[in-house]
Amino acid sequence: MADPMLLLAAGGKFNPLGHVLDQPVPLTSGAVKFSLVMICLGAVIAFLMLTHAAKRIAIGPDSQGTERWVTKGRLAQLIEAIVVYLRNEMLVPVMGERLTKRYLGFLLSLFFFILVLNLLGLVPLMDLQHVVTRNAAEQEAWVFFGGTATASLAVTGALALISFVVIQIHSIRELGVGGWLEHLCGGPDIVHGPKLLWLVIPVIFVVEFLGLFIKPAALAIRLFANMVGGHTLMATLLGFGGLALGSGLAAPAVGGIAVVSGLFALMIGVLEIFVSFLQAFIFMFLTAVFISVMSHEEHEHEHDDQHAHQHALEASAHH
Repeated sequence: MADPMLLLAAGGKFNPLGHVLDQPVPLTSGAVKFSLVMICLGAVIAFLMLTHAAKRIAIGPDSQGTERWVTKGRLAQLIEAIVVYLRNEMLVPVMGERLTKRYLGFLLSLFFFILVLNLLGLVPLMDLQHVVTRNAAEQEAWVFFGGTATASLAVTGALALISFVVIQIHSIRELGVGGWLEHLCGGPDIVHGPKLLWLVIPVIFVVEFLGLFIKPAALAIRLFANMVGGHTLMATLLGFGGLALGSGLAAPAVGGIAVVSGLFALMIGVLEIFVSFLQAFIFMFLTAVFISVMSHEEHEHEHDDQHAHQHALEASAHH
């Protein structure tokens, strides 16, 4: 796969989707694609990063004194701050303590895995391989990885499928098969309510049943669309300089266009870093919301019990 920026310099056709569209890895007869390689690479990086952070966050031996409580290393401190914030400020208010404890590992793994894949897509790995190779034939043969895995709908769809399975397992585990079907029919207020309400049950069932698949599909499409859109815009901006060079403009004009387009691409790149974090969070958070919906009534009772307990403590303190 020829690099779009190098094609521009050579006077070839520019394709801004060159870094976005999933391509087969050379010498694999199309059996392996770049997204698969990047998924494996992202999984290894995420595992090593989180394992390293866990060791630095863990409490040390007594011989270290008060230092045993201090997290060591900037990366570990950053990950600890992210984990604490997501747990205390985002997940617990939505899911409650019990469900957060049960699904925290899954949700955080989902967040950091997607985040690593998003950020890897911003690293010009394909370009670096092109620089190492010497001629066009080698460029076609020796580019084995790169690009953004989450810009592939197959990848985001697989992630959404995992969330879908977890949500449905949780639903049946919490509500039972009968309660799960009752939820799809509108809940106990409608199923056990006046008989006239039964007329709307078929409509509610169809909407809720379709919603089981629409919700995870929306997760996949949202992540896919944001990654494709941002990277395509960056590639297009970077391509303006090459287009100007190929059009035969004077050198000062070409230099000016290249500088301006490069600055705008740099700003979009900074924005893409933010979007990488945001989309990983949205995917994780909406998965948590969909899980909590199937325990909504219990979660409300949990909050009511907490408030009642708090009021009782306040009343005893006044007395």
